[in-house]
Amino acid sequence: MFRPLSLALTPLALVLAACSPAEPQGEVKPRPALVVQPEGADTLMDIFPGEVRARYEPELAFRIGGKISRRLVTVGDRVEQGQPLAELNAEDVGLELDAARARLASARADHRLAASELERYRPLVDRGVVSRSQFDSVESRFQAAEAQLKQARAQMDVARNQAGYAVLEAPDNGVIARRLAEAGQVVAAGQTVFVLAVDGDREVRIDLPEQDIDRFQVGDEVTIELWSRPGDTFPGRIRELAPSADPASRTFEARVAFDNGEVGAELGQSARVLVHGGNGADALSLPLSAVTADDGDAYVWVVNPDDLTLKKTPVETGAYHAERVPVLAGLAADAWVVAAGTQVLRDGQTVKPVDRQNRPLHLNGKGGE
Repeated sequence: MFRPLSLALTPLALVLAACSPAEPQGEVKPRPALVVQPEGADTLMDIFPGEVRARYEPELAFRIGGKISRRLVTVGDRVEQGQPLAELNAEDVGLELDAARARLASARADHRLAASELERYRPLVDRGVVSRSQFDSVESRFQAAEAQLKQARAQMDVARNQAGYAVLEAPDNGVIARRLAEAGQVVAAGQTVFVLAVDGDREVRIDLPEQDIDRFQVGDEVTIELWSRPGDTFPGRIRELAPSADPASRTFEARVAFDNGEVGAELGQSARVLVHGGNGADALSLPLSAVTADDGDAYVWVVNPDDLTLKKTPVETGAYHAERVPVLAGLAADAWVVAAGTQVLRDGQTVKPVDRQNRPLHLNGKGGE
C-alpha cells in the first residue's frame, strides 16, 4: 500500500536536494604574474636590420650600344683595375673604324693636292699669268681641304675610341656585387651591366620609416652589431640619408659608416643598427607587453606591494620602439608592473609576483613562497 506514495515522493526529494546549499569551495590561489620595474628611457633602442655594403658602388655600363658577345666575370668575382669584364660584338664598330680610316686617307689626298696646286699658283699670280680671283679660288680650296683633314682626323679618333668602348673594363679594384646583363643581350649605351663594390671603406645600408625620418640627421652617432658576432658592438655614424622615399617601400635609405679596418666586416654580412631613442631625462620605459590600451587610452597593471593586489593605472606613452615603449607620465620609477598576460587580469586581483626565471619576488616583504 505504501509503495506508490514512496514513488511519488522521490521526485520531490530530488528537487529539494538540488535546491540545497552547495558546499563551500576552497579559496582561489593567487596566480603567478611576471613583474618588472620601469627602466630609464635612455635604454630605449630602435633596431634597424641592414647589410654590409661598399661605400663606393659604381654602376658599370658600356659607353656605346650593342650586343654583348662575351661576359668574362660573374657575381662575387674579384677584379682588378683595367680588367676586361664584358665585350660587345665589335663588327659594327670595326666597320665604322674602317670607314673613318678611308675618310682620313681621302682627306689627306685632297689636302696634298690642294697644297701643291696652291704652291703652283703662288708664283704665277706674282708674275700676272693668272688673275687674283683664280688664285683666291685655289687658296679657298686649300683651306677647305685643310678643314676636311682636321674633321677626318677627329672622326678617326672618335671611331678608334668607339672601338675601345666595346670592351667594358673595371675602373677600380673590387668585387662584382651585381650582374644585370648576360651574353647575347642587346644593351643601350649607359645601361647598367655590373655593379662593382670597390675595395676600401665598408658601411651598413638600412631603411628608415618615413614617420621617423625627422629624427635622423647626417652625422648622428649609432651602434652597429653584426649578426655573426652577437654582443660585439661598434660605433658608427649616419653618413648619408636619401632625399626622397623609395616609391615601393616608402622608406628612406640611409648609409651608416664605421671603421671596417677594426671591425673586419665583409660584403653582404647581415647587421643591426641600434639607435638610441631617449625621451628626456625623466622618462621611463617598459616592455611592449606591459602596456595595454582601453578605448585608445594606455594603462598598465601596477602591483600594490603591501597586499599584492593589482591596480589599473592610466599612463601617458611616447612613440613605440622595437621592444619597449617610453612612459612619459603616470608611473613611479619604483613601481612594479605586470609584464605579461595583461589581457586576463582584473582590478583588485591578488597575484604572486615572479621574475623572468619564474622565481618568486618579495615586494616589501610580500610575495614569494
